[in-house]
Amino acid sequence: MDDKKIRLSLRNINKVFYTGKEEFEAVKDVSLDVYDNEFLVLLGPGHCGKSVLLNIMDGLESPTKGTILLDGNEHSRPDPKIGMVFQKTGLMPWKTVMQNTELGLKFAGVKKAERRKRAQKYIELVGLKGFENHYPSQLSGGMKQRVGIARAYTSGPQILLMDEPFGALDAQTRYSMEEEINKLWELDKRTVVFVTNNIEEAVYLGDRIMLLSGCPATVKKIYEVNLPRPRDFVDPYFMELRQEIAANTDLAL
Repeated sequence: MDDKKIRLSLRNINKVFYTGKEEFEAVKDVSLDVYDNEFLVLLGPGHCGKSVLLNIMDGLESPTKGTILLDGNEHSRPDPKIGMVFQKTGLMPWKTVMQNTELGLKFAGVKKAERRKRAQKYIELVGLKGFENHYPSQLSGGMKQRVGIARAYTSGPQILLMDEPFGALDAQTRYSMEEEINKLWELDKRTVVFVTNNIEEAVYLGDRIMLLSGCPATVKKIYEVNLPRPRDFVDPYFMELRQEIAANTDLAL
């Protein structure tokens, strides 16, 4: 991918949190380039610093040491080029699917007709056509996550950060959502950085996988996933890569 445009560049990122006289090191000396329109997965055990690293990419956290560039310019605060999808969708319970999806555009001052048109596109792409007027209480967990993804896409970010968006879902719904996000990314390409602690999910979705150590997060290895999409969980190369990653970490298969 060396000939592709670099969207985010992290150099020697360290993050230390200070609580009184104590300090906690969450990220240690992480360097990484994130390329245009790639699907990059950050894979590591729970509480290893993955989310902290994602927050630094978003500009929600500042590194203690190191630099981060967005399209070649210093990046230190939230930017409209970057959107975030969290595990907890944060949907407003008094707003419908349509109203939740168009919310970012409404705050940006986009006129109602235009924001409805854009929101409708992504509601349909995530498979929620017909549910535009439903409220979050009327939706399943997977459907709520679809709304969160549609909302993020509707706001028009060029880079989408996803912080374990399927971690709270049951296994069957999780597999379904992995298929849906893969289809959506193929239809509407943009740069995605996806955090997970699930090896199969990482191999199924990623163009590259950055394997992180336990806390503090350091880069153990970066894997290229040379598999066509959609991917088959029982493909010999898929299974071989899954086993290789598992042997290099304490994560469960």
